[in-house]
Amino acid sequence: MIDYLIIGSGLAGIAFTETALQHHKSVAVIDTNLYHSSKVAAGLYNPVVLKRFTPLANAQKHLDLLHVFYSKLEEKLDCKLLFDTPTLRKFFSVEEQNNWFVASDKRELSAYLSAHLSTKKYSGIDSPFDYGVVNQSGYVNVALLLEKYKAFLSKNNLSQNEAFSYADLKVFDDRVAYRNINARHIVFAEGFGMHNNPYFKSLPLDGAKGELLIIKAPGLSLDVILNSSVFILPIGDDLFKVGATYNWTDKTEIPTAEAKQELLERIKEILNCDFEIIAHQAGVRPTVKDRKPLLGTHADFRRIHILNGLGTRGVMLAPAMAKALYENIEHGIPLLREMDIRRFDPKK
Repeated sequence: MIDYLIIGSGLAGIAFTETALQHHKSVAVIDTNLYHSSKVAAGLYNPVVLKRFTPLANAQKHLDLLHVFYSKLEEKLDCKLLFDTPTLRKFFSVEEQNNWFVASDKRELSAYLSAHLSTKKYSGIDSPFDYGVVNQSGYVNVALLLEKYKAFLSKNNLSQNEAFSYADLKVFDDRVAYRNINARHIVFAEGFGMHNNPYFKSLPLDGAKGELLIIKAPGLSLDVILNSSVFILPIGDDLFKVGATYNWTDKTEIPTAEAKQELLERIKEILNCDFEIIAHQAGVRPTVKDRKPLLGTHADFRRIHILNGLGTRGVMLAPAMAKALYENIEHGIPLLREMDIRRFDPKK
């Protein structure tokens, strides 16, 4: 019998799998190949919600754990995954500059928002009002992480690529059984695919479709993450990821002409150089209306657990949420109410 059967191998599934392995637990992973939001994720991490100038809850704790977690994965997988890269907020007016200075003077934001503007000029961008600098930001190469981690799982016979059959899951007091696998616990990390899960489909997961473009712009000399009406992330060879859109009604992963046009219009507001579209990608983010994760154990089955709802900040939240769920299962350490799925149970 193994310790954990994990359903899903996106950011949430990888984070829990790796957390369990680091604690010398045995695992098996089923990659359902449904809803690939992690595959198209930009992988950005940023401790501040720039639209509202508010810090992410427990931002420094999450940042510290993020660096430890992905650094260990870099050693394990023998590849570069974590890139500490400043984020620049392009200003369009003096008023935006003043709002930035007010925010950067706040105690809870001073470690992240620089009080000194960046006056550096980048070819391909007009910036008469300069940039605000977000410290302790960067990105994770999510596509490479998924590729390398799945290869690691396959090499060690820890994964299966198949659709998960909920009808074949048998639940007992001391274990769960799935076909030829017996496990102490099962953790569902299915992203938006949770809507097919009979154990958790009543939870209020409300996916937000996001689309992004990969463009080639030889005239753009950008070596930082640019945040404006869209983000622009340099990925090498004159290529840049640009995104992202939000659509709360379309739950498909099919790129749309409307989102493409929206992104093109925003890009042209920022860049004054030529570019061409190389790729157009779409995915459904697993979001929750209260903007908090979905962690915890099923009310009736203590061997069935969930790790979901990481939304747009999966790279930053996944290590901390996996750690919290693991410690809850193994050591009974209570989950914070704001992330525990019991917050949606009127009897709790």
